[in-house]
Amino acid sequence: METNKFDYPALLSSRELQILELVVKGLSNQKIAHNLEISKRTVDNHISNILKKTSTDNRVELVRWALQWGKVCLDDVNCCPLPNEQTTENNLDLAQSEMA
Repeated sequence: METNKFDYPALLSSRELQILELVVKGLSNQKIAHNLEISKRTVDNHISNILKKTSTDNRVELVRWALQWGKVCLDDVNCCPLPNEQTTENNLDLAQSEMA
């Protein structure tokens, strides 16, 4: 059985996630470097590491992977805010009362 390269999440550092968000926005490596006040070579290295960790071959695949795993939000699409603890408890209480 062939596995899809998008079947598995990857653990990315906070800096890698920061760079990933800028890649998704369409920024070049040079612009990412300028925004983060780091060298372009550092950005190149981060993106290379991100591509390896995510088993993607290019930026398009990387964006697709990021959207699938909810790592980024694109124009309010694919955005699911996590429920806060109080909301979860209230929903659980409501569900339990309906079952009674």
